[in-house]
Amino acid sequence: MARVLIADDEDSMRYLVARAIAMDGHETVTAADGAEALDILTDDARAFDLLLTDIKMPIMDGIALALAVARDFPDLTILLMTGFADQRERASGLNAIVHDVVTKPFSVADIRSAVDGALRTRIDGTVSNP
Repeated sequence: MARVLIADDEDSMRYLVARAIAMDGHETVTAADGAEALDILTDDARAFDLLLTDIKMPIMDGIALALAVARDFPDLTILLMTGFADQRERASGLNAIVHDVVTKPFSVADIRSAVDGALRTRIDGTVSNP
């Protein structure tokens, strides 16, 4: 199964997403912000298959994280989450590096489906437009 890094500043959201993804057998690692997620990616020798990150976070937001990850880890699939229309709009310029943007609030089934789609894309090489 896949190894997924989840970055979100809301404890309850990190917990919900990690549990939902684990239901499909994926290993999850969580971070409270983009800077922590980037540190995990840099320090952890084991490769991740997917980065699932909120856009609006303190310290380093999801857009800055996505740009850094695309530069430093170009094979890592990126899936963004947001509950804010203006943040979704900001992500629209990242079509080349981001698989998709999941709109909050979402159901457990929605996030599991989005992760499954992103991981399948990793295998077949196609990218959706956020």
